Amino acid sequence: MCPSRVREGSERGWIVPIGGAEHKEHDTRILTRFVELCGGDDADIVVIPTASQRADTGKRYEHIFSELGAGQVTALDFDTRRDAAERNRLERLERANGIFFTGGNQLRLSTVLGGTPIAKLIRLQNANGVHVAGTSAGAAILSEHMIAFGKEGGSPTASSVRLAPGLGLTNRFVIDQHFRQRDRLGRLLAALAYNPFAVGIGLDEDTAAFIRPDNTLEVEGSGGITVVDASELEFSSMDQAGENEPVCLLGLKIHILVAGATFNLHTRRASSGSLAASKLDS
Repeated sequence: MCPSRVREGSERGWIVPIGGAEHKEHDTRILTRFVELCGGDDADIVVIPTASQRADTGKRYEHIFSELGAGQVTALDFDTRRDAAERNRLERLERANGIFFTGGNQLRLSTVLGGTPIAKLIRLQNANGVHVAGTSAGAAILSEHMIAFGKEGGSPTASSVRLAPGLGLTNRFVIDQHFRQRDRLGRLLAALAYNPFAVGIGLDEDTAAFIRPDNTLEVEGSGGITVVDASELEFSSMDQAGENEPVCLLGLKIHILVAGATFNLHTRRASSGSLAASKLDS
């Protein structure tokens, strides 16, 4: 699944993966910024709670986004693949200027929505300027290659990770969430050993990557983002390693970003951004 083509003269919408457990009360900077990005009072956000097993998840996010000032919020749940082809649901999504995926189980998202008219429409809407965000499982599904599940730990093995197709809004990165809290460096490195083209993005909880149409990643939230660049990978033993044996990876580049820092997914250059300016000002 390739991202939909942006029409000449148009601009792709922002892509906003969130590491999970984002603050929903008091320090709501991530969700507040998403509402503002979608237009504040003019924001028309569709919440997709399909990944969650909780019946009240959609209603909860409807309330949260409304409290943060969004003009209109609608939860659209999909229990079956047939739901994802219903005309009234497609028409509601066509009117949105923001789409938000809740957390839960990313494999439920991919098995219910993958290859359906709704999935195709979300890619098209993003290419036409609609902003798409997701938290936890909702973050994992956004890219072309999705981490379905894997093992915790800092060292990659051949069995550390299992990949599945995501929505395909972009093919530039692969996401892992709850990153530092659940010790997931090993499985992100294993995912990059299988696919060195992508940039690995490990999102801590209450931390988001606001990715602009020009592919510049801005950090928002209270945690950090671990960016793993495998573009200059010199050697990988993934093809030789047994299922539970550690994998040798040479030439990886790792950046740790916090709010104020940026990373360009096209040029693969990191910047201290406003952090350097703040240091000079002080």
